[in-house]
Amino acid sequence: MFSLQHLDHVAIRTSDPEKSAQWYLDVLGLSRVSIPEWHPYPIMMMSGEQGIAIFPPIFKKEVGMQTSLPVRIDHIAFRVDVDNFTRAQSHFERLGIPFTIQDHVYFHSIYVQDPDGHQIELTTLIQPFPKSLQHEH
Repeated sequence: MFSLQHLDHVAIRTSDPEKSAQWYLDVLGLSRVSIPEWHPYPIMMMSGEQGIAIFPPIFKKEVGMQTSLPVRIDHIAFRVDVDNFTRAQSHFERLGIPFTIQDHVYFHSIYVQDPDGHQIELTTLIQPFPKSLQHEH
């Protein structure tokens, strides 16, 4: 068997890739990474070793790529610590971005939407999972 290290990226289709890239920069603090060989798409917005690959709504067939159609993603979740969970709420309030908070027993989560309506979750662990719920192999 093998183990996954972490989520690398999630690819999303957006109506305005530049507007979405700016949103991920301003609202979530992701950094834009330029990869000249991939120009113009995807636009890679990263936090450490993980991030969002932003594409336009329809992608023409190019070398090594298939034509793609829009696909709905339920949500994208990023883990934050408790301090950053609180800071995120203040940040969203300053920006006038509506958000909701949900209690998921072991986690608390903040939900916001990007400009195309993709739901973004910031989640923080508030208590450890009981041993009975931990990973089975």
